[in-house]
Amino acid sequence: MMVMSIVAMLLAFLSPNAGMFAVAAALIGITSVAPQLIIPYAGFLAPALQRGRVLGTVLSGLLTGILLSRSFSGLLGSIMPWQQIYLIAAIIDAILLIVVHRDLPRDPRGHRYLNYFSVIRSLPRLLVTQKPLQGAALNGFCMFGVSNVMWSTLAFYLASQYHYGSSVAGLLGLLGIAGVLAAPYIGDMVDHRSPRLTIGLSIGFSSVAFLIFWLIGHWLFGLIIGIILLDLGTQFSQVSNQAIVQSLSRELSSRNNSVFMFGYFMGGSIGTLSATWAWSRAGWTGVCLVALAFLVVSLLGSLILKAPKALNVD
Repeated sequence: MMVMSIVAMLLAFLSPNAGMFAVAAALIGITSVAPQLIIPYAGFLAPALQRGRVLGTVLSGLLTGILLSRSFSGLLGSIMPWQQIYLIAAIIDAILLIVVHRDLPRDPRGHRYLNYFSVIRSLPRLLVTQKPLQGAALNGFCMFGVSNVMWSTLAFYLASQYHYGSSVAGLLGLLGIAGVLAAPYIGDMVDHRSPRLTIGLSIGFSSVAFLIFWLIGHWLFGLIIGIILLDLGTQFSQVSNQAIVQSLSRELSSRNNSVFMFGYFMGGSIGTLSATWAWSRAGWTGVCLVALAFLVVSLLGSLILKAPKALNVD
């Protein structure tokens, strides 16, 4: 997957027109899934009572990458042609490929032959038969959607409100370091307290964040406080849901993760699409209303599809 991701990014770098770039962008999305292979594997390797903390540590690495990519690409985009960013990403990925090949632990289970299409056909049944997976997928859909509502329109808002460019939007992304640092501790809370509690905290942090964005987002300190709270809410959701999903079945961990991540990224895509549409018609108030819709759905989902009070440790 990493080799194909490198090829896709080089194709984006070399794209001569918008059509070819659209194809390259689609291929990048399809092939950049190596983290989603590592997450369930880490859950499999981790002792049951430490699964939340281990997943929190792995996810803090994943989310640090997301965080730094916002800032790094925003800064580079202000000083060089945007195509160069894809070349730099391909080089970084090639270096990472060497590290992963050398250091990733071998799978003690060995290899089994699985038909790809039969695996894909089994995914809807997993969703239908596992209520905790339904709740995690819905919460992930909503909370990542809420996160993308803000991040997809922040550059527009900064340009209209403060006349700032993409470099400032990238620097504001560094505020998410608070959420990254909290991820292992969130994992501890999931292990020793309750996933239901941490899911509730994720909705609470994100709700307060968008209340701040709406009321005092026109002041820079309001944006800063809101971004920190929103990233904390996203972290609480991601770590809690991954711990729930990976506790359901060691044998089916990757398939359950596929179902969860499908919902997660669908939420992000729909959040981006709806937020940019709302911005074009109602500005920042419209963006906040879209976030409110996601938050209401997440709250209703958490009340109906309750997260487990404790993780399965079998």
